[in-house]
Amino acid sequence: MPLIAIDDLSDPRLVDYAHLTDVALKKARGTEHGLYIAESALVLERALRAGHVPRSVLALGNTADEALSVLGHYAAEVPVFVGPGEMLAELTGYILHRGLIASMHRPELPNADTLLAGARRIVIIENVSDPTNVGAIFRSAGAIGADAILVTPRCSDPFYRRAIRVSMGTVLQVPWTRVGDWTTTRALLTRHGFHVAALALTPGAVSLRDFDGTGHERLALLLGAEGEGLTSEALTSSDSVVQIPMKHGIDSLNVAAASAVAMWALSG
Repeated sequence: MPLIAIDDLSDPRLVDYAHLTDVALKKARGTEHGLYIAESALVLERALRAGHVPRSVLALGNTADEALSVLGHYAAEVPVFVGPGEMLAELTGYILHRGLIASMHRPELPNADTLLAGARRIVIIENVSDPTNVGAIFRSAGAIGADAILVTPRCSDPFYRRAIRVSMGTVLQVPWTRVGDWTTTRALLTRHGFHVAALALTPGAVSLRDFDGTGHERLALLLGAEGEGLTSEALTSSDSVVQIPMKHGIDSLNVAAASAVAMWALSG
């Protein structure tokens, strides 16, 4: 498909990029599961490698060839819209620092039982509302080696643009899915033999230095929301509660930083 020069910002084919919120993209008409935005050639490449299907690409004029190269066999069927930076910023509401963005079809989330079947180390994110933290947790999980991530209903969507950007596309690489209430989730984890270690500041919590993660063949690290921490239901559903030992009167780390420390310590 030839490159399409943008000369009219009201072109209906550009609607995916026209100041739409993540929620609006998720509910996009004519799609099975909604859309998400992938920023940069690197993230687009990771999305394609994960099997995700592009709907279109928006590129600065000097990155059009790179967009076509990354698209590979999709270049023959996926429209690539090209324009100057000022025009694209007016369309999207932000500057395309990385040269291109792509509108991608959201994949169907995997079944939780299927996801956990071969997993040994997983992360559960409960009610973390900041997509920046969600993205950072995914990046740590990808780098340190979590096999899968479970996300609770009130947790920010990992497919939100900011989460994908902060994770450098890792949310497209680390397998994840949403789970339901804690009764159902605890039964799921028990069925697959997981020991659940909650990261929390509670009386009696074991120091991460003293917790033997290698003693559990299957281990789930449970992370709670910024400020509020884990819910009582989450703590009740846990097998162990651990905390990161601190100095200088500091009682906790940002959840994304804490996740990296705990994942490394429990990686086995």
